[in-house]
Amino acid sequence: MTVSRQRTRARPRVGELRPSQLLQTFGVGAVVDLPHLSVVVMGLDDWNTSYAEAVTEERLLAAVRHHLGSQVSGLRTPPYLPETSNPFDEWAQVGIPVAVFPRWLRCPRCNLLAPISSGLFTLKAEMVRTDRTRYVHTNCSGKGKAPDVLAARFLLACPAGHLDDFPWVEFVHQGGSCSGPQLELRETGVSGLAVDVQVRCRTCNTSRRMAQAFGEEARARLPRCRGRHPQLASFNPGCDQPVRTILLGASNAWFGVQLSVLSVPVAAGPLAQKVAERWADLQRITSPEVLAFARGEPKYAAFATYSDAELWAAIEARRSANGRTPEDPADLLGPEWAAFSDPAAAPAGDDFRLRPEAPPSRYAGRIEQVVLAERLREVQALVGFTRVDAPDEPRHGTERAWAPLSRSDPLWVPCAEVRGEGVFLRLAEQPLAAWERRVSNSDRARAFAAASARWRYDRGLPDAPWPGMRFTLLHTLAHMLIREFSLECGYGAAGLAERLYAEETDAGPMAGLLLYTAAPDSEGTLGGLVELGEPERLGQLLAQALDHARLCSSDPLCAEHEPGADGSLHGAACHACLFAAETSCQAGNRFLDRVLLVDTFGPGGLAFFGHEG
Repeated sequence: MTVSRQRTRARPRVGELRPSQLLQTFGVGAVVDLPHLSVVVMGLDDWNTSYAEAVTEERLLAAVRHHLGSQVSGLRTPPYLPETSNPFDEWAQVGIPVAVFPRWLRCPRCNLLAPISSGLFTLKAEMVRTDRTRYVHTNCSGKGKAPDVLAARFLLACPAGHLDDFPWVEFVHQGGSCSGPQLELRETGVSGLAVDVQVRCRTCNTSRRMAQAFGEEARARLPRCRGRHPQLASFNPGCDQPVRTILLGASNAWFGVQLSVLSVPVAAGPLAQKVAERWADLQRITSPEVLAFARGEPKYAAFATYSDAELWAAIEARRSANGRTPEDPADLLGPEWAAFSDPAAAPAGDDFRLRPEAPPSRYAGRIEQVVLAERLREVQALVGFTRVDAPDEPRHGTERAWAPLSRSDPLWVPCAEVRGEGVFLRLAEQPLAAWERRVSNSDRARAFAAASARWRYDRGLPDAPWPGMRFTLLHTLAHMLIREFSLECGYGAAGLAERLYAEETDAGPMAGLLLYTAAPDSEGTLGGLVELGEPERLGQLLAQALDHARLCSSDPLCAEHEPGADGSLHGAACHACLFAAETSCQAGNRFLDRVLLVDTFGPGGLAFFGHEG
C-alpha cells in the first residue's frame, strides 16, 4: 500500500505500507518515518475511496456502528491500484494521503532548526525514485551540495490524542521575548540522550538542554495543549489534558483501536452463502437485466453453475434480510464460540472450515476439546486511536473517547482481511471452575485486582472489573503455546495471534483459546499450524510448553514478580518467557502469570495443570 504526500501540486508517492500496517502500526494520525521524510497519515476525509474495495462482514459492521454511530455505511480496504513500469500512470496518484510532520526541520550540517513555513527548506520531489523525495537546505552555510534536512525529533502529545510540534521558541527563551529568533539544535555528545541535545537561539545566545523538557517538573512548565490534530489539520482549543514531551518514533505516540471478527458463515445453503460473501458487489445489482449484464465480469465466476433466476432470487432474499442486526452488536466472540464448541454443526464456507480432533490423552482431564480450523478469515477495522497510554478494551472503552479518524462522524472505516488457519483449545469446565473457586480468593488474585484498579485510575479510565483468573490462565497458556508453535510450524512468532474466549454468556462461561496465523499472505494457508493440532503432536508441544513455563532465564526475579509492584499488570512474566509481539497479543502483554500454569519459584498452590504438566 502506497502513501502520497499532501499539499503539493505533484502529490508524489513517498513510500509503501502493507494494508495491515495501516490498522496496527501506521493508521490515521500515526507518524511514519519514510527514508527522507517524516509524515503523518491524514484523516479519512482526505482519502480517495474510488479505488477502495467494499468488504462485507455484517457482524463487524454492526460492532463499528455500535461504537461510532449508525452513519457508518460500510467497511473499505485502503485505496490501491496495481503498480506498473510507468511511474506516471494512474497508479502513481493512488494511495494514502500524508502530510509532512513535524513541521520543524533541522539541517545536519549547520544545525539550523526552523519550520517549513520559514521558506528556508526546499522540497525536492522525485517522480521516478519516489523514495528519494526530501527537503533540502538550499542556502546552507556549509560547503558542497545542499544537504538533506531531518525532522526535529521532539514532539508534544497528550492523552486525548492531540499531537503538536515542540514549542521550540518558547522553550529556549523560557517564555521570554526575542526579536527575530533563529534557532539551532546541536548534539554535544554521542549518546543521543536528551541531556546531550542543546537548543540555542543565535539571535540572543540563549540555550537550554532538552533534558529540561522531560519529567514532572517540566510538564508543569510546558504550554497548555492546543488541541491539535495534524491528521485533520485542525485545532480544538480547550483541551484540559497535560502535555508531555515525546520522541519522534516513540512507541507511545500512537495506539490503534481495532475491532476484529472471524467470518462465521450464517447463510443456509451454498448459494446463499456465496451471495453473503460477495454482497459488497451484488448489492448494487438492482434488476434481473442488470444482473444478466454484470455476470460477464470475472468476479461473478463463482456463480457460473447457477441460473440468472436462482441468483436473482438469492439476491432478493439477501436484500430483504440485510436490515437485520445482531441481537448484541458488541458481542463479537459469541457466534465464534458457538461454532467452535459444536464444529460438526457449524456451517462451512470458502473461508471457514472446522475439523474436530481428539484432545491429547495425557491432558484429557484438563483439555476437553480440540478443533482444527483449516480455513479462517479475519476482518479487522480501525475505529480510533490513543496517544501516551494504550487504549482500554473496546468493551470498557465507550466512556472514554478515542481520537477521531475524521473531522466529522466517519461514514466508513478502513479494514483489512487476513486468511489463514488455526488451532482451537477448550479447557474442561468442571476442573477449571474448581480451580477458579480455589484461586479466586488468593493473594495473587487480590494483587491482580488491586493492580488493575490502580492502572485504570492512573490513566483516568472508568472503574471496571479486571478480567479474572480464568482470563489470565488462558492468556498465559496462549503465549506459551505461541512460542512452542513458532518453533515447530515454520511461522514466526509475530505471525501467530491469539483469540481468547473467557466471557460469561447466558449458556455458561467460555473457556477457550484460538491460535491462528495472522500474516496476510499465502503463508497463512499452508497447513503447518493445523498439523500441530494432531493429538500426538499437540500433546508433545503442551508438555514442552508447560516444562518451559517452570523456569525462566530471568528467574528468580521473574518468578517472584508481583502484579502491580512496578505499575505493571503481570505476575511471573517477562520478555524472556511470555511477552509476545503487539500483533500477536490482544491484551498488550497484560494479565500474564506462569504460576497459574505450573509450579515455579514463585507462589505455590495456584497451578491449574499441577502434576499433569
